[in-house]
Amino acid sequence: MVMKPDVWGDALDDVLAVAPASGSPARLIVPTPSGSPLTQELAAAYAQEAHLVFACGRYEGIDSRVVADARTRMPVDEVSIGDYVLAGGEVSRRRDRRGGLSAPAGVLGNEQSHSDDSFGGTGGAMSGLLEGPVYTRPRTWREHDVPDVVLSGNHRAIARWQRDEALRRTAVNRPDLIRRLAAAPDGPRQTGSSGAC
Repeated sequence: MVMKPDVWGDALDDVLAVAPASGSPARLIVPTPSGSPLTQELAAAYAQEAHLVFACGRYEGIDSRVVADARTRMPVDEVSIGDYVLAGGEVSRRRDRRGGLSAPAGVLGNEQSHSDDSFGGTGGAMSGLLEGPVYTRPRTWREHDVPDVVLSGNHRAIARWQRDEALRRTAVNRPDLIRRLAAAPDGPRQTGSSGAC
């Protein structure tokens, strides 16, 4: 399940309507396993910011158009706290327990869903990659459209697009993972159970 853009857009509009006393723009932080690693240096830089807004998604995350729209209005950072997927974006003292909840039988309606998450389990076309952008309804939100391929119904084309986007995001946010894939004995996987090429 992807969180809808209209709900998040309205919430961010309300939060941003309250300007900080400093007059500097808010910075949006989106915790996501497909983000750049959170480092001590980055945490120290955040401590100097006058107005931080955290957008913590659940399940599959927040519709990617929310981040695209927010980038037109403020600095946005998508950050990862580690190479694992949590059931929610909130950083909690229970994260160790929650980290294992996305994979056990019966937790997800579709047992294959976790294979498309960041790091994709083992053996599939998404294994070792960050998840690409995700979308839900409506088709157009604030002049941001869901890509045509996602709406095409062509599962092979969608799987290829998802893998291409995952490779792009991984190359930008986690080049170390691309190097690890390239160094694997069989190199980067070209096919998987999803039919991606």
